[in-house]
Amino acid sequence: MEEALLVNFLNYLAVEKGLARNTLQAYERDLNKYLFFITVKKPDDITRSDVVSFMAHLSSEGLSTASAARCLAAVRGFHKYLMTDEHARTDPTVNIDTPRGWKRLPKTISFADVETLLRQPDPATLIGLRDKAMLELLYATGLRVSELVGLKLNDINLERGYLVVLGKGSKERAVPMGETAMAALSRYLNAGRVALLKGSDADNLFISLRRRGMTRQMFWKRIKRYAVTSGISGNISPHTLRHSFATHLLDNGADLRAVQAMLGHSDISTTQIYTQVSRERLKKVHQKYHPRG
Repeated sequence: MEEALLVNFLNYLAVEKGLARNTLQAYERDLNKYLFFITVKKPDDITRSDVVSFMAHLSSEGLSTASAARCLAAVRGFHKYLMTDEHARTDPTVNIDTPRGWKRLPKTISFADVETLLRQPDPATLIGLRDKAMLELLYATGLRVSELVGLKLNDINLERGYLVVLGKGSKERAVPMGETAMAALSRYLNAGRVALLKGSDADNLFISLRRRGMTRQMFWKRIKRYAVTSGISGNISPHTLRHSFATHLLDNGADLRAVQAMLGHSDISTTQIYTQVSRERLKKVHQKYHPRG
């Protein structure tokens, strides 16, 4: 789109509307961001879908609801001006709701970072055996951390390679574990769990040094420690591995309904947010590596 149209709009806001300098600068920043994202030549080529995609992009960048609402207001004003000044026949911002408490895209890490994180526990120690099994199982199944620490011995079926978990709303689901997680779990069961119990008895799959079941808080601290030793930047939590599990499956072509079933989502719209993560990652890769990106 011609840069002159934006310049004319900003002049209109300054002269006709009398907006303050700081407000004009905010409009200019927001609209430059918008036009860079849209990349079309004519105002009438912009569709409602383009504007919605731009708003989703703002969400993926972590923009606050208030900042996104301000940005949408600038875009709306720009398109109304284009119509009033007869540069466009349609307004693509019609019927687009102002963001109110929208969901930010879930935090994920790359597969390479996941592998680095999973290498941190020392399998030569009892705690390392346990933590290795917990991390591998978390990434292999996408369980919630409460579901992971709540697992009982009877929930695991190593012969058939799946576990049964009681999720939200007391809904039971079966989730495949994968060979790597099963191998780590077998090593823990054979050499770690019995030693941690020290003759005590417990139904819990994962045992603490106090011979009790692990808690969410305990595991949270463990994963934080491994995130530091791995050198991965950013705030890593057990939920990061759940998000990464879903995103990496979809990146590699998994069916959305299958991922929904493994995550235990009752509504597929909750799972669909991970498809947006995948699209945003592809967009960044394209921009970084394509010669005309």
